[in-house]
Order: sequence, then structure tokens, then C-alpha cells
Amino acid sequence: MELRQLNTFRTVASTLNFSRAAEALNYVPSNVTMQIKALEDELGVRLFDRLGKQLVLTTAGNRFLTHIQSVLDKLDEARSAVHDNENLSGTLTISANEVLCAYRLPVVFRLFRSRHPGVRLIFRSVSNQQLKQTLFEGTADVVFMLDEPIRSTGLAVEPLLEETFRFFAAPDHPLAKLTALQLEDFHGEVFLTNEKGCTYRTMFDRGFEKEGIDSITYLEFQNAEAIKQCAIAGIGIAFLPEITAEAEVQRGELIALPWQIPDLHVYTQMLWHKDKWLSPIMLSFIEAAREVIAIEEENKTEKEQ
Repeated sequence: MELRQLNTFRTVASTLNFSRAAEALNYVPSNVTMQIKALEDELGVRLFDRLGKQLVLTTAGNRFLTHIQSVLDKLDEARSAVHDNENLSGTLTISANEVLCAYRLPVVFRLFRSRHPGVRLIFRSVSNQQLKQTLFEGTADVVFMLDEPIRSTGLAVEPLLEETFRFFAAPDHPLAKLTALQLEDFHGEVFLTNEKGCTYRTMFDRGFEKEGIDSITYLEFQNAEAIKQCAIAGIGIAFLPEITAEAEVQRGELIALPWQIPDLHVYTQMLWHKDKWLSPIMLSFIEAAREVIAIEEENKTEKEQ
């Protein structure tokens, strides 16, 4: 069993894609496939299942990843001890949901890459419900979540920024002409939301139930872009983080309705496993995220004033 095989296995487990793993490792795809096959032959078990076009870890693969993760972390720690931290190298895996991936993290990635171009940065978009599990399984180093304040005994949680959620509608929507809204104004309206199970969809439902409204018409979507496009088309009222619709509001394609759900406190939060060694790479990335979000928080405060 070779060290490069273990590193290749970890990268494939993070990307769940042979081609992306090969790109991250600067290998040809056939080399990655050959290394994984050699590892499976030596272990006598299948580490990945190929379900159509989807690659997934087997039960044995998940168990193996948990054990080799600590080995590779120790090796990274040893390497860092003898290298100049200004010239970091290695691999860092980040996960988040699609909203944070599109609207919060690109600036973080750009800053980190400008400081440490030798680090291989792997990103995986994961649903909010699965993000914490990626840390316990070792398939991600740092994750970002959009959620109510998280409490965990096994994870370090750092709230970065409170996010504002709004109702958005097309400029010609009947409610767009009102300067103030009452609950009864929403009767008969169609709400464009994320699917059930999404954290802020749950909070949306809870907010209306507290007001005594439980018969709401929904159209459910998997991503913010589809919700926005349907709102622009006049199909209904979108419920979204404010940051996702800033460009459409500036262009006059959407307007924010004068209504907020009470007691809705959602934060962009950064998490990592408490027992994981914080390598110089992780520490530098965490600091880059803090810097970027701090600037965004200042900008948000200035807009509100």
C-alpha cells in the first residue's frame, strides 16, 4: 500500500469524480483509476460503487477513509513542521450549500488562492442536511452552513454573518404596489421556496404557522436561481436570502416586499471537527474566510444605515 494511493483515495472520496480528482492531483484519469483498483485489490474490498454516472463510497470505503484520514493528517502535520508556512502545499476540501457556494465563498477562494497558489483547493456543493456529516466522515475539512445558531459537542462552530431573508416579487406583482403588508394580503398567493427539509424552508413554515396560517400554496425548487427566475416571470413570491437577489433588485427585475418573518435568525457559519488537527493550510483558510466575511458584514451594516 503506497502513500500516493492513500492520498489519491482521499481525493476521489472528496470529489466523488475520477476526472476532478485527477485534475486536483495533476494526474491523468487512467492513473487515478489504476491506483484505486490497485488499492481495492490489495484490500480485497470495493471502495467505490458506480451507480450510473454517480460515484459513491461503499460502507468499506467510508470505514477506510475514517482511518486513513488521521494518518494523512499526521503526515501533513509532519510536513508542515519542516516547511516554510509561507509556501504551503497540500489539499484542502471545502463544502457548502449552493447559496453560499455562489454568493459568499468565491471571494474567500480568490483571496486564499492568491496567498497560497500551491494548495489544491477542492470544493463540493452539499445540501445543508449532509454538511455536518461530511466533517464526521472526514470528506471535508471545513464546511459553511446557512442555519440557525448551531450547537455541537463534536464540531467547532463559528458564526460569521447574520443573513437577511426577504420576500421578492416582480415589479408588476399586485403586492409590489403596497407600502405595508398585512397577513391577509398573502391569502391566495403562491410562494416560491426551497424543498421541505431545507433549514430556512422549515423556518418559513414555522413563521407562518405561528401567525395561524397553515394553508399556503407552494412551488418548491432545489436552487435559488430557479426560484428567482419564476418570481421574475410573475409566477409567485420568492422567499430567499437577500444576498441572492441583489443583482436582480438593482436591475429592477425584482423588488423586496415590505414584510419580514419574525424571529428568523439565520447565520452563515463556519464549522470544522473539534478533533481534527488544524494544519497551517486550514488555519490560513479559516483566517481568509474571517477577513472576507468581516468586510461583507461592514458593507451590509453601511447599507442598512
